[in-house]
Amino acid sequence: VVTSCTRVVALYFARSAELAGVRSEIISVPQQLTSLQLWEEIVKRHPRLAAIQDQVVFAVRQEYVLLGDQLLVLQSGDEVAIIPPISGG
Repeated sequence: VVTSCTRVVALYFARSAELAGVRSEIISVPQQLTSLQLWEEIVKRHPRLAAIQDQVVFAVRQEYVLLGDQLLVLQSGDEVAIIPPISGG
């Protein structure tokens, strides 16, 4: 099944911005994919992000999403925030 692609805005915070080397960018991804597949698309662009995979959380349209098999249906212009673990306590 071929799904159409859509352009979303990836926002990188704290450690993820350091690893990616950018704070935000527009990326083209399949319109329907799981949160884990979305992470894999981002890691293809920024392989250093793989270092934080076990701790990272997404926020899609400002709602938290854990990496896994949750299906996302993305709309053009959606914001996908990559939020690393918050250090300290």
